[in-house]
Amino acid sequence: MTTRHLDLGCGAVPRNPYGRDEICGVDLSGGNGTGPIRCANLATQAIPFESDHFDSASAYDFLEHVPRVLGTADGKGTRFPFIELMNEVWRVLKPGGLFYAVTPVYPGAAAFMDPTHVNIMTADTHTYFTRPQRMAAMYGFHGDFVVRRVQRTRPDPARAFIPPPANWWQRVRLAHRIWRGACGHLIWEFEAIKPPQQQA
Repeated sequence: MTTRHLDLGCGAVPRNPYGRDEICGVDLSGGNGTGPIRCANLATQAIPFESDHFDSASAYDFLEHVPRVLGTADGKGTRFPFIELMNEVWRVLKPGGLFYAVTPVYPGAAAFMDPTHVNIMTADTHTYFTRPQRMAAMYGFHGDFVVRRVQRTRPDPARAFIPPPANWWQRVRLAHRIWRGACGHLIWEFEAIKPPQQQA
């Protein structure tokens, strides 16, 4: 069976952290709407792929650019684009699908340097989207994720997937880097919880 991966904010070259067979992407500079890289502004538009389509999805240095709050088009209401995006990620993932994100995190300088960063994450932001709290439900989040991993890290552009520490020495090295303030990014690795797909 063919496996599929979706990379959000992918630019010209989508990443594939789980080594899936097919790679798709969404970016502002994407294609014409039918190819593997599609164009969408994910702060205001849905992910342009069907539901339950992907085995995994990723977002590298992208979530921090998605606004948390916007006014509605008529100026009379409020939207929550980040929550809407997390709903969309959950929608396009298959049951058990994985979401892998790397983003700058407070209090690291990288979270604040770029003036287009409008969504500052903390080490606990994931609790709004994951069991058992799912606190974003009060704002319209209807997805459901469980945490596989939340880990501070240093970004590594050469690697699409940064594995968790495999032994005690790697855990000690990571703890020392965090203590020194050398890990200004955060990895989210979530699993989508949803009812199994109905067979036709």
